[in-house]
Parts: sequence; C-alpha cells; structure tokens
Amino acid sequence: SLHISKVLLVLGDAYGEKEDAESLRNLNTESLHIVFPRRKEFRFTLDVSVSTAVSLELSNIKCVLDDNGCSYFQNVLSKLQKNSRLSTLTLNNMETTWNFFITILQLVWHTSIEYFSISNVKLQDYLTLRSFDYSNTSLKALSIHHVVSDVFTLPQSYIYRLFSNMNIHNFTVSGTHMIHMVCPSQISPFLYLDFSNNLLTDMVFKNCGNLAKLETLNLQMNQLKELASIVNMTKEMKSLQQLDISQNSLRYDENEGNCAWTKSLLSLNMSSNLLTDSVFRCLPPKVKVLDLHNNRIRSIPKPIMKLEALQELNVASNSLDHLPDCDTFSSLSKLIIDSNSISNPSADFFQSCQKIRSIRAGNNPFQCTCELREFVQSLGQVSSEVVEGWPDSYKCGYPENYKGTPLKDFHVSQLSCNTTLLLVTIGITVLVLTLTVTALCIYFDLPWYLRMVCQWTQTRRRARNTPLEELQRTLQFHAFISYSGHDSAWVKNELLPNLEKEDIRICLHERNFVPGKSIVENIINCIERSYKSIFVLSPNFVQSEWCHYELYFAHHNLFHEGFDNLILILLEPIPQYSIPSSYHKL
Repeated sequence: SLHISKVLLVLGDAYGEKEDAESLRNLNTESLHIVFPRRKEFRFTLDVSVSTAVSLELSNIKCVLDDNGCSYFQNVLSKLQKNSRLSTLTLNNMETTWNFFITILQLVWHTSIEYFSISNVKLQDYLTLRSFDYSNTSLKALSIHHVVSDVFTLPQSYIYRLFSNMNIHNFTVSGTHMIHMVCPSQISPFLYLDFSNNLLTDMVFKNCGNLAKLETLNLQMNQLKELASIVNMTKEMKSLQQLDISQNSLRYDENEGNCAWTKSLLSLNMSSNLLTDSVFRCLPPKVKVLDLHNNRIRSIPKPIMKLEALQELNVASNSLDHLPDCDTFSSLSKLIIDSNSISNPSADFFQSCQKIRSIRAGNNPFQCTCELREFVQSLGQVSSEVVEGWPDSYKCGYPENYKGTPLKDFHVSQLSCNTTLLLVTIGITVLVLTLTVTALCIYFDLPWYLRMVCQWTQTRRRARNTPLEELQRTLQFHAFISYSGHDSAWVKNELLPNLEKEDIRICLHERNFVPGKSIVENIINCIERSYKSIFVLSPNFVQSEWCHYELYFAHHNLFHEGFDNLILILLEPIPQYSIPSSYHKL
C-alpha cells in the first residue's frame, strides 16, 4: 500500500527459481530499475504488464545465439504492450544479435512507450534485411549510445535508411562509430537529431531537402573538416535553430565564397576546431548565441558583416589581443573572452558595449602599465555580477615585478600616466630650477667667476707649455700696481716716485699693457711677470670692475704659486655696506 517513487532490484544468481509471476502486481512505484546478474542468460519471469511503474530500466541483459534468453526477453517486451502506464524504457549493458536488436526496436515501436534509451550495447551475428513497420507508435524520442559490433560486414545503407525514416521527433545515435547518415526518403518529422561522437564526414545530409522541420542538430565530435560543406548542408534546413559542430577539425577558406547559412539559425557552437579570423566573414546573419572558444582566432577582422542579433559570444581560449568592438555586435549582452592574449584592453569597452550584462575576461596576460589603469578603473565602476571571476581571475602578467598581482591591487599615480601633465610638471620644475640657478648665479656673480676661471686656465696652460728659463726671464717687474683711476693722482705723485727711487721696477697698466691683447690677458700677463701685486684699496677701488679682475687673478696666483705675493694698501677706509658681493673675499 506504500507509494514508493523508485525501486531498485539487484538480483542474485539464483533469481528466476521461486518468484511469483505477479509479485509486482501490488508494488505501487513510479520508477522500477532491475539489475540482472552479469554473464548469465536472460530468464525474466516477473510480469511487467501489471506494474504501476511509469519508468522501467533493465540492466545487464544477455540475449545471444543458442540460448533461450532472447525468447524470454521478447516475451517481456510483448507484455509491455499491455501496460499503458509505462512511458519510459531504458536498457543498459546489453549483449545481443543485430537481428534481435532490430526486433527490440520493432516491439517497442508499438507500445505506449514515449522515451526509449539503449546504451552500452554489444551486437553480434549478421543482419538479415527485412521491412520495418513505422505505423501506430507512441514513441517520441529514441536514444542509442555506445554500440560496438563484432561483425565487419554489415548492410550499412539498410541501417542508415531504417534510422533516417523513423517517424519520431527526437533521435540520438552517439558513440557508435557511425560513418554516414542518409537523407530521409520523405519529409521527416525529426525536430532533434544528435549524432555526436561518431565518424561522420562532410558528406552527411548533403543536398538533403527532407529535414525542413529539424530544429536542433548535434554533430559534435565527428570527422567534419570543411565549414563550407556544413554551411551548404544547412541551406535546406529551413527550421534549424541550434547547430553544434564543436570538437571537429573544421577550417574555413573565405576564397571559397560559399557562405549561405540557413536564415533560421539562432545558436551555433563551433568551439574546439581549427578556425581562424576568417570565420567572422562566414556567420549566420541572425545568430544570437555563438561559441568559438578554443580555436585559432587572433583578431576579429574589420570590416565584417554586422551581427545585430548576437547576444552571447564565447571566444575564450584563442589568441585575441583586444576586446571586440560592439559597433559590430550592437546587441551583445554576454561576452566570454578569458584565456586569450589580451594585455592592454581598451577602457572604452563598456562605453561601446552598453548592453553588456556579463563579461568573463580573466586569465589573460594583462600588462600592468599606465594603459591598463583606466580599464581597471572602469571595471571598478561595474557591478561584480557583470564581471565574472573578479577579482581572482584578473592578475598582472608582466612586467615581472607586478606578475601575479591582482588588478584590484595595481595602482599607479596619475602623474606618471598622464604624459601631458608629466611634461607640464617637468617643464615647470625645470623652469623654476633654471630661474633659481640663474638668480643664484647673478647674486653670487657666477658668470663673472666663470669668465675669470676660463681666462686663468688659458694663461696657466700657456705657462705650462713655456720652458723654465723663459718663465724666469718673464719676471720683469718687482711689482704690479692695481688702483682705481680716481686714485691715480696719489699713486703717481706719492707711491710710484717713492718705489722707483729705490730701483724697484713697477708695472702700470697705462704704460705696460701690450696693444692688441685683451685687457684681461694684459692683467694676467702683468701679474705673472711681477714678483708682487700691490693693491691700493679705497671706496673707488671696490667700485671698479677692472680692479676686481686684477685682485681675483692675483688671488688665484697666490694659491697657485704657494707664497704671499699680495700687498694691500688701505688708502681710505671702506664701509662694509659699500663692498659688492663679488668682493666677498676682500
């Protein structure tokens, strides 16, 4: 009396000896799964016709030649015709003959079963050609998975025609090493076909016009090579909305010029192929969902046909180095572009793709430089629900010192990134520094000192190149007198007569300067040719620039020669405030 949703019976080796044929009559369950012992012929005595189960699954069925297992199992299937409640039948791990496999299909065809699945089947013996009755069926979906055959010679065309002419909506043949499938002989009711994980080639459904009602086609994991052939295949499929041709070896040569997809196609999966940039020149015009991940795409070329209906684009695991421009994909709302070669994504992406609701762009080798700063800021302004994988999947790829750093922790100053601001700042700094140095130079009379050093250096170089005897002959005077022109009366009337009467040879600028030489060179020569330099100090002296030159060179000569050759005569007191800065050593 209990209502049980699912019953699993794992039968032992001794089953079939004592069971009552009606033992399941009162078992109130929706799903019944019976597992038979392995390596034992099928001897099923339970009467499934009285079961209340809606779903029945039988595992480990062995029905081969020279045993009675096939007759037992055929009897079970015959009783299923009396059970109108049963709608789903699943057979797992089955070993039988090709002929009995076809018999199973025919028996189930005329029951109340709507969903029939067979998986892990091993077929033996040769197949005998016979007709198949497709009438009066409740079957909506048939799935056949993982079939192996010990027979090397089979009437393949018979099997293909038997499958292609089935009058059901959903049909799956997967993992069977099937190499071809023919076009139905008349307009087929197929809505869904799954021929994944087989050995189908570009010849499948070539020039087939009887699949006009087909809405979904799965050709994943086959031997497809030319995209142009697949495009041509879809032209007659006027209702096709979803196509999966992933995990093949597809290429596209745009020089072939054949790109007339069916206009009804809305979802296209071409992932894990050998497609390049040219594939963007051959896409269905109304496609909404496009999967191109794991191909050989380096860039999205321009110009390409506008895909105004495209809402989801997956180009992960390629070699793209830029985010796409949404001028071509005006309705794009979901973008998957992780694991590419994007180093400097544009910060304008979210402005051009205003309809984007989800983006996954992690695991790219982001170059953490100034160019990335604005993109990181734009990510921070977007909801975390929009940016999938943020922040864990977004890390710096280079430079080396930032490698592995999350983008959210990458910070760089605006000054180092804004070239204009940086140049203005440097320019202002240099200008201020220049003005400061210039002011200091003027204040400390640096230009004057530089000229003096230059003249002094030139004179000393000439002195080094002059022989010692000649240098000794150049000392012609006992003293050189430096004075202001305003003090010349005292020098000529008082100082000069008193010195010269003692036979002291005096050098004066007005009588000993050599015409043709510069004044500075004459001053240096006079100082060099005199044992002593006498300076007549007065307020007039410190106001004379030429007197300053003479004092400066004499001072340099003092340190160069290593003895005191200066004689200072204070003619008149000099107030401290009247001494110019250039006389700071005085």
